[in-house]
Amino acid sequence: MFLSKLDSLSNAQKLVSDNHKLTEVEEIPLFEAHKRVLAEDIIAFHDSPPFDKSAMDGFAVIGENTFGASQSAPKQLKIVDAIGAGDFSDKTVGENEAIVIATGAPIPDGANAVIMKEYTTTDGDELTIYSQVTPGENVSPKSEDIEKGQKILNKNTFIRYQELGLIASAGYDTVKVFKKPKVKIIITGNELVEPTKEEIDKAKIINSNQFTIKALVEDSGAVAEIIHAGDTFDEVKEAILKASEDYDVIMTTGGTAISKGDVVLDVVDDIGEILFHGVAIRPGKPAGAGVVNGKMVFTFSGQPVAAMSQFDMFARKYLFEMQGRAFDFHIVHRESQLKIPSQLGRTDFIRAVSDDEYAKHVLNRGSGIIRSMVEANSYIIIDENDEGYQKGDIVDVVMFDSLLW
Repeated sequence: MFLSKLDSLSNAQKLVSDNHKLTEVEEIPLFEAHKRVLAEDIIAFHDSPPFDKSAMDGFAVIGENTFGASQSAPKQLKIVDAIGAGDFSDKTVGENEAIVIATGAPIPDGANAVIMKEYTTTDGDELTIYSQVTPGENVSPKSEDIEKGQKILNKNTFIRYQELGLIASAGYDTVKVFKKPKVKIIITGNELVEPTKEEIDKAKIINSNQFTIKALVEDSGAVAEIIHAGDTFDEVKEAILKASEDYDVIMTTGGTAISKGDVVLDVVDDIGEILFHGVAIRPGKPAGAGVVNGKMVFTFSGQPVAAMSQFDMFARKYLFEMQGRAFDFHIVHRESQLKIPSQLGRTDFIRAVSDDEYAKHVLNRGSGIIRSMVEANSYIIIDENDEGYQKGDIVDVVMFDSLLW
């Protein structure tokens, strides 16, 4: 299929977004939930802590009994019991009494503070204190962190290690999350060969896209499988149709140039619907997307850098949002160290090296030069309404690290 008119980046992204779908929900052990997205609200089954507990190793006391104690004017209390972690005392702390207590142990009845062990000495059951504590000091009150019945996390929350601890404290050992999208990557190109240390035949080229696209998919929280298809209509059609039965998303590389005989887009047009083909961007103008059997198909360039950039422009957000996680480019502003030409009507994603103050675009940036992506740590984005930037202008920058799942 041949389309001569280029879509704007914003319109192409909207067409993708309009076909947004969520993955199904699965319940998994909490041990496997790191970096997944909640598909349910988390309602606490327990208070945390479930009782007033000691925040220190020391002695449970009545705070008022310690008032006035100092290095020069110590006070004496009587030790009447001891509580270890996981234990409790059924004794009540009375006037001028104390109970030995471990961090995390329940505060005994009568006590309202804990004096740290470092500010005391003992002789048998005689406790000498050299500092005072106020009521509530060194005590973690019941339900300080979580209150039973409270909603502590919302659906669509990304589960980091912090959330894992909170979910566990609330009483969950399993959790409902959105399934990871299954992505089928179809590599086209009769010229491609596997990596080898041997001399490569004339007109052949090593297939690097299979590695970069798979890694990009995994960096978006999804899982990927790769197959190869020859540059024929029937082979590509069979591969896409089969993938549409078993996978959530299909991605292809190669065969998308904006010219006659683009086999991948011809196939999508034949068995599904093309959303767009050809976008006013650099790199990656031949980007395309369509829908086959209700499954999104992204068609990327065979040029490695173009394919990576196309993924960041279109597929990354789609995969995030399939799993209930919001995604937008995190734009920061930097001063450009060089003049950057562009042209009206086209959005440029310029590979750059950026720090906390400055951005400098990578000069050697052809769409097939993978090394330019290795040297860069960011994109400078030039909007379609700008004709480029002068040295010293403030530019929009997206750091590569901010794109990761």
